Amino acid sequence: MKLLITGGAGFIGSAVVRRAIGQGHRVINVDALTYAACEENVSSVADKSSYVFEHADIRDRATMDRILGQYTPDAIMHLAAESHVDRSIDGPGAFIDTNITGTYTLLEAARAYWVQQGQPETFRFHHVSTDEVYGSLGPSGQFQETTPYDPRSPYSASKAASDHLVSAWHHTYGLPMVMTNCSNNYGPFHFPEKLIPVIILNALAGKPLPIYGDGSNVRDWLYVEDHADALLLVIQKAAPGARYNIGGENERSNLELVRTLCRLLDAKRPKAVGSYADQITFVTDRPGHDARYAIDPTRIRNELGWRPSVTVEEGLARTVDWYLENEAWWRPLQARRGVGERLGAGGAS
Repeated sequence: MKLLITGGAGFIGSAVVRRAIGQGHRVINVDALTYAACEENVSSVADKSSYVFEHADIRDRATMDRILGQYTPDAIMHLAAESHVDRSIDGPGAFIDTNITGTYTLLEAARAYWVQQGQPETFRFHHVSTDEVYGSLGPSGQFQETTPYDPRSPYSASKAASDHLVSAWHHTYGLPMVMTNCSNNYGPFHFPEKLIPVIILNALAGKPLPIYGDGSNVRDWLYVEDHADALLLVIQKAAPGARYNIGGENERSNLELVRTLCRLLDAKRPKAVGSYADQITFVTDRPGHDARYAIDPTRIRNELGWRPSVTVEEGLARTVDWYLENEAWWRPLQARRGVGERLGAGGAS
C-alpha cells in the first residue's frame, strides 16, 4: 500500500512508519514537527526509496490538498495529535485546535481527494484514537467498542470530538473510515515527558520519582510495536465503518509499574547504595485523574486475529535497555519546553 501517515515523527506514528516500511509499504510521512516530534525517530528508514517526509501541518488545507494530489495515497492513517493530558490541563487551546480543527481540515481534504479519485471502495481513512474517550472505570469491567463516551480531560474531550467527526464524515458523506482506540503505549522513542521515560531518566539522574496521588490509578499497557502491527492490520483488513479497541492485556497500577522499573534498573544499572525505589515520591494528584482504564480486545482478536505479543514484563525490560543505550537520543529532548517540569497541576496545592 501507499500510506499517508500524519504524525509520523511522533512516538506511535514513527513506530508505524518503521513497521510499514519494513513490511514493504510506501510511506508519506506528514508531520508539523511540534515539540514532541523527532525526525531521529525515523532515521532508520529515512534513506529508503519507499519513504518521503513532508514537513506540513494538517490544519493547512491547501498543503494537504497538494500532498494528497501529488502522492495519491491508497489510505490515510491519522495519528497527528496533541496527546499529553497534563499539557491539556494547562493549555487546552492547542488540543482543540489540532485534535478537532486539524482533524476536520484533514477530513475535508481527504473527502475531496477521495471524490476526485472516483470514490474508490478500497480507500481508507484510519483514525487512531485513545481509550481515554470512554472515561474512567471502577475496579472491574473493560471498555468495549460500544462503551458510551465520557471524556474527563481536555485531551480526551478533544479526541472524543475528533472521533465523532470521523464517524459523521463516514455516515454523512460515505468516506470509508476505520477507527481504533488504544490503551497506554510504551516502548522505544517515547518522548521523555510521559510516565515511563520520566521514571527511567529521573532514576538515572538521582531525582525524585513522582507518582500522582497514592499510585493506585490503573492503566492497560501496550507495547508500541505491537500497536503498530495492529494498526497496519486494521488498515489493510478492516471493512469501512469498522471500529476496534486495541489493548495490551497488561493492567498495572502506576505504583506497581514504577516499582517494576526500579527493580529492572537495580539489576541493569545498580546504584552504589540502596535501590532506585528509595527515590519514589508521592505528589499531589492532577485534577480529574481517571481511576482505571482497561480494554476488551475481543473484537480485533476474533475478527482480525490480532493479540499483543509482548508482556509488560518483557516490554519494560526492552524499554529500559533502549533508554540505557540511547542517551544521545533522549538527552537533547530534555531541554525542550516543559520537559522535566510539573505540568497539569491545575492550581492544585
